[in-house]
Amino acid sequence: MIVRIMGEGQWKLDDSHFAELNKLDDELLEEMEGGDEEGFRRVLGALLDAVRRLGSPLPDDALEPSELILPSPDASLEEVREMLSEDGLIPG
Repeated sequence: MIVRIMGEGQWKLDDSHFAELNKLDDELLEEMEGGDEEGFRRVLGALLDAVRRLGSPLPDDALEPSELILPSPDASLEEVREMLSEDGLIPG
C-alpha cells in the first residue's frame, strides 16, 4: 500500500503492517474523542513514525495514487478531526 504523509511524501508499506497502523489509528481516535491534545500529539507521532519505520520512501519525483493520506506531524487536532471518517484516518 502507498501512504502519503502530507507535506513529507509517500511511503510504500507491505499490507502486513496494516494491523499495526490500524491499532495506532484507533488510539488516535480515542485521544481525539477525549480532546486530549498531549495524547493526540503522542499517538499521531507514533503513527507517522510507524509509517516511516515500516515503509520505504518513494522518490520525490514519484507520484503514485495514495491509498492512505495521513496528516502532517504539525497538524492541529481540529485539522485531523476534519480528515476523519467514522473509522478514523485508516478505514477498516
